[in-house]
Amino acid sequence: MSSIIALIAHDRKKDEMVAFAQKHSAILSHYHLIATGTTGARINQATGLEVQLMQSGPMGGDSQIAAQVVAGGVKAVIFLIDPLFAQPHEPDIQALLRICNLQQTPLATNLATAEAIMPSLSPA
Repeated sequence: MSSIIALIAHDRKKDEMVAFAQKHSAILSHYHLIATGTTGARINQATGLEVQLMQSGPMGGDSQIAAQVVAGGVKAVIFLIDPLFAQPHEPDIQALLRICNLQQTPLATNLATAEAIMPSLSPA
């Protein structure tokens, strides 16, 4: 069974991700959390949740998470994307989104979809 949840947020979405993690910390605490560098550090600091830090997105963190998805251990990816700003590592972002679609891994790219998948992540 998949036991990893990946958390990623673009710079202007990091505050939203931290608030989301605080709100859902009881559910998230049942999973091994992985996150890109700054996002994961901020979640850890704000919630006390243990988060395995990958590289930052521009330094390959999105690709590291994509590899985890391919390996089959990721239950969901929550990636709060800022649609108003182009990212220098856009090819890596698109590769991660494609991998999630290929592997049938739930993928939330905004708060509405993140909130929608949380009930399915709640332990029985």
